[in-house]
Amino acid sequence: MTLNDAELGKEYLIKDLKLDGDEDLQSFLFSLGCYSGEKITVVDKHKNLVVSIKDARYNIDPDLADVIVIE
Repeated sequence: MTLNDAELGKEYLIKDLKLDGDEDLQSFLFSLGCYSGEKITVVDKHKNLVVSIKDARYNIDPDLADVIVIE
């Protein structure tokens, strides 16, 4: 399941990132603290998703959220 399927307010673990060798995207996600084994929570869903990672909040578009596999 990807981040787009997450329930609001529920904490998940990032299982994998579907990067297809995109090093720039990997670097960007790592700079947010978004990597395998890290906890992530969807705080709000409208046009984009607002997520909480390591006590910080980020606005993520649905295409980027589809790259983040959670469990």
